[in-house]
Amino acid sequence: MSELLKNRHEILFLYDVKDANPNGDPADENKPRIDEETGVNIVTDVRLKRTIRDYLCDYKGLTVFVKEVRKDSGDLETKEERLDELKINSPSDLLDKCIDIRLFGATAAIKNKTITFTGPVQFRFGRSLHSVKIDYVKGTTVMPSKESKKQGTFTECYIVPYSLIAFYGIANENLAKISKMTEEDHMLLLEAMWNGTKNLISRSKVGHMPRLLIDIEFKENNYHIGDLDKLVKINSDYDYEEIRDISDLSLNVGNLLDVIKNNSTKIHRIRVSFDKRLNVVPRDSWANLSSYTGIDNIEFLAFD
Repeated sequence: MSELLKNRHEILFLYDVKDANPNGDPADENKPRIDEETGVNIVTDVRLKRTIRDYLCDYKGLTVFVKEVRKDSGDLETKEERLDELKINSPSDLLDKCIDIRLFGATAAIKNKTITFTGPVQFRFGRSLHSVKIDYVKGTTVMPSKESKKQGTFTECYIVPYSLIAFYGIANENLAKISKMTEEDHMLLLEAMWNGTKNLISRSKVGHMPRLLIDIEFKENNYHIGDLDKLVKINSDYDYEEIRDISDLSLNVGNLLDVIKNNSTKIHRIRVSFDKRLNVVPRDSWANLSSYTGIDNIEFLAFD
C-alpha cells in the first residue's frame, strides 16, 4: 500500500464548458448557477466531487461509498444499505475500502454509532473567470407523449454558451493521517479531475474540457499560499459574455508564477497538466517554468 500523504498540496484546476449546463440548480428550474451580482457562473464543490467519484468508480474500478444506486424497486439505496452491500462493519473498513471517504470524508452510522470523517481534500465553489449569459433552448422530439399521440413533445433546457471555470482546493496532510489518504490516492485524484471532466458525456454535460491543472506540493509543514484562483486572469478582445471558445481568450498566469517564485523555498514540487489550445501569458510559461518559478522539481502530467 502506498504511504500516507506526507505534504500539503494546493490545487488550481481550470476547465471550460461549451453549450452545456455545468451545474444545474434544482431550486431554479435546473438553470446553470449564476452569481446575480456579477454574472459569474458557479459550480459547487459537490458537482466536482461527483465527477471525481464517478471516474474513480466507472473507469478505475475503485470502490466509492457515495454513489447513486437504484434498487429493483426504483428507490435509491440508503447509507445503511450501502454499508451492508459493501460489507462494512467498522470505521476502519470504511476507510480501507472506499477511496472517496479517504479523500472527501463523510458521515455514516455504523452499528448505530455515527462516525464523521472530515476529508483532507476540500474545494471551494468553482467560479468562471468571466461573466456569462444563460441561453434558453427549446426543441421538439418526434416521440409523442402518452396524452397527445398526434405530435411530438416539446423539450427545453438552459445552457451556458461558454464558461471557463476555476476550482481551488487543498489537500491537508494532517487530516490525511486520520482518513488514511495515500500518495497514490492523491495522484488518482488529479487524474480523476482531468479525465473525469473530459468524460462527462451526458446530454447536459457534453462539452466539458480540462484546460489547466496545477498541483503545488509544499515541504514546509502546515503552509500553503492560498487563493491561487485569484492569481490568474483572462484577456480577450471580446466582451466576456461574447466569448464562445478557448481560442477567444488568453490566460495571464504572470501573477501566479511570481507568487510561486516568492514561495519557492517552501515548495517541494509542482505538477502541471495543460491543454495545448489554452493560450497563456507569458507565452513561454510552461517551457520555462523553472526559470519563472525558481522550482527545479517540476513534473508535467500526461493523462491522455
